[in-house]
Amino acid sequence: MATVTENLHSALHTRHRAVLPDWLATYYARPIELTHGEGRHVWDAEGRRYLDFFGGILTTMTAHALPEVSAAVAEQAGKILHSSTLYLSHQAVELAERIARLSGIPDARVFFTTSGTEANDTALLLATAYRRSNQILALRNSYHGRSFTSIGVTGNSAWSPTSLSPLQTLYVHGGVRTRGPYARLSDAEFTAACVEDLEDMLGQAGGTVAALIAEPVQGVGGFTSGPDGLLAAFKRVLDRHGILWITDEVQTGWGRTGDNFWGWQAHGQAGPPDILTFAKGVGNGLSMGGVVARAEVMNCLNANSISTFGGSPVTTAGALANLTYLVDHDLQGNARRVGGLLKSRLDAIGAGLGIVREVRGRGLMLGVELVEPGTDTPSAAAASLVLEAAREHGVLIGKGGRSGNALRIAPPLSLTVAEAEEGAAAIEAALRQAQTALEERSAAPQAGRSVL
Repeated sequence: MATVTENLHSALHTRHRAVLPDWLATYYARPIELTHGEGRHVWDAEGRRYLDFFGGILTTMTAHALPEVSAAVAEQAGKILHSSTLYLSHQAVELAERIARLSGIPDARVFFTTSGTEANDTALLLATAYRRSNQILALRNSYHGRSFTSIGVTGNSAWSPTSLSPLQTLYVHGGVRTRGPYARLSDAEFTAACVEDLEDMLGQAGGTVAALIAEPVQGVGGFTSGPDGLLAAFKRVLDRHGILWITDEVQTGWGRTGDNFWGWQAHGQAGPPDILTFAKGVGNGLSMGGVVARAEVMNCLNANSISTFGGSPVTTAGALANLTYLVDHDLQGNARRVGGLLKSRLDAIGAGLGIVREVRGRGLMLGVELVEPGTDTPSAAAASLVLEAAREHGVLIGKGGRSGNALRIAPPLSLTVAEAEEGAAAIEAALRQAQTALEERSAAPQAGRSVL
């Protein structure tokens, strides 16, 4: 049976490569197909069960096959699948009302999209139209999607395939705390230096700047962030110039960071953002995203616009059920408690391994930066080895970072203490296995030279 299913995986991968783009990345030397899931676990086509510590790139927010969401989707699918924004939808209105209240943005309006990329694209459209400028501030090491405009504000070169853009983007410091020219400063000094850099950049900008777009925690960038309060310090500068603040909450929203419902709230001393984008987790796997903005900004477009698929009856019904479950079961609190335990375990594991440079993040959004053993040199090879080994030990994780050397750990927010312990043990075994492999690889040339 194993041979048959292994051949199925191999055959599907061959078909995949023949018809899908070469640049469409897949994990693992032998890619796997996930066929079903339940709770925090998924199964592949070979029947192997895995503890899911990545949730389809932070998208399965509550749990796999959550009965409440499945029932809501099935009930709605039995009525009508689609109507478009040309028609009223009580599910879309109810979900928008809830998100508007939760956003913290006064007099908020909500526009639904089908993805985080589309949400950020819409936010950039609103900001540039409102300010009548195509100049955008973004953070270095950032990622905001794969559309032409969102690539144009992506500061992570590994995910920016073209330098062409309809926007003029000005990149400022602040996304990475422990590397770069300000790494050795205290948090207060780091913030002051980044604000000075922002002021200097604005002094060089040739005209009006539309907005700053920033992830409170950089997702694809390897779960990096500046100190709490940094974006608030930025906002005080932005407000003096009338520049909008767009907070990209595609990965940080809905309580994932544990301490706050939105990532921006760790920087909320200067008030809420002008525009907030969301996606991923709210749909729990359904294709759902959106933009929240104060009415003055949202209503600035002077041409017709609709969304064919954004806020469809099925996705909004599922998202409503998912959001209700998340709030009623205090999954934000669970992310804080269980995420704190998991981070403590990873801190302890990393302290004894030369392959681990840093454990970072908060809640159930944790990153582990890997290096060549005993050095400060980023190691993409280490991340790839750990990714493979973790799968062999029954845990699925992600990776990211500008150098591809950071592990991304983001389980569903209903993760239990026992599952956190199980996952940490598997990751420890994978880290030790990778470190041994790298040390042996490094020692091999030395041994060869000694013989000569």
